Amino acid sequence: MQPAPDQLLDPPLHFDALVTPHRSLGRKGFVILMSGVVVVNLVAGLICLLKGAWPVVGFCGLDVALVFWAFRANYRAANAYETVQLSDSELRIRRVDRKGRARAWSFQPYWVRIELVEHPDESVDLYLVSHGKALEIGHALSSPERLDFARALHRALTRMKAPAAHG
Repeated sequence: MQPAPDQLLDPPLHFDALVTPHRSLGRKGFVILMSGVVVVNLVAGLICLLKGAWPVVGFCGLDVALVFWAFRANYRAANAYETVQLSDSELRIRRVDRKGRARAWSFQPYWVRIELVEHPDESVDLYLVSHGKALEIGHALSSPERLDFARALHRALTRMKAPAAHG
């Protein structure tokens, strides 16, 4: 397992996956949600202001700002992704964090094996193991998705290693 360059793998690719964090709330949903938060806080602040509790207005504004900040941080984290690519000569994993910093690992596909670690809470971790070193992949996936991903990658590795695939 060594860091790999950012150059493209030689075709053919037997497996090419992009793993991104799931975000269930799109831009339109965010605008609707934030509009609701603003309206509720505006109404609550106005009611408190009319009753003489003017300091509450500041806390309503702070509430809106904190919700906006939390979503902003969440959307920034969504910029992270991981690619998993398999060619005849290399299995490459490339991770890009939320700030755009990239790291890559390269495995010789004939030596790598897939390992699943099951936990008591029924979660599953997925590792690529080679020469005594392990790399966790698919962290952004749910446990069932990780199992499906592991099966698909295992099938691709098996097909690629089969003698008939090269004949």
